[in-house]
Amino acid sequence: MKKLNKEVKFKIATDGSSASGKTTGGKLISKKFNMKFLSSGSLYRFCALKILENNNAYNIKFVNKVVKSITLQKLQNKKLYSPEVARLSSIIAKKKFVRNALKSFQINFIKKSKLVVVEGRDIGSVIMPDADLKFFFICSIREKAKRRLKEYKNQNNKITLKQVEKSLIQRDKDDIKRKISPLIMTKNAVLVDTTKLSIKQLEIKLTNLVKKAIKKKYGNL
Repeated sequence: MKKLNKEVKFKIATDGSSASGKTTGGKLISKKFNMKFLSSGSLYRFCALKILENNNAYNIKFVNKVVKSITLQKLQNKKLYSPEVARLSSIIAKKKFVRNALKSFQINFIKKSKLVVVEGRDIGSVIMPDADLKFFFICSIREKAKRRLKEYKNQNNKITLKQVEKSLIQRDKDDIKRKISPLIMTKNAVLVDTTKLSIKQLEIKLTNLVKKAIKKKYGNL
């Protein structure tokens, strides 16, 4: 595909469970089409990290202050992927005031971006329901655990595959049963199963789907 016309506006939502490939997929297509990328999961993890650094004390005022300090560069912090941060991010994601603060951040980010990919669990359903293209990622629990274990190994060498698997199963249950913005696949989302896909295969699959969707909206560019 040629470089996208300056007049093109295109928004992509990539949703799915933990370690399903939604972040990797989102980054691949954002790079391929020169789009801005935002991981909502990293936003919750950033808040969780700051709460841990604040001795687990937090309220609306504290969370709003943390959200105002967020930059894309800060979201690259490797500490965001520790098991402790993952556990707490799942807990605070159930808090309405936390979700509202981060919802505002995400919506403002999207408004400022003509070409954007946002990854999370409620992007297509709540944050960006008018997205031009919605992906919903799934993957087998064993494969998800293997992927997440690689991330955790940098933080904790003692953690086992079985522990990671158990943690992911619980996280998925929490996300699906959550009263506020539960993990759901919207009717107009494209299902992407990454269980047996290599990174290259995933890139090709998503690239073709994005090209098709842009062509449907704008015709041949």
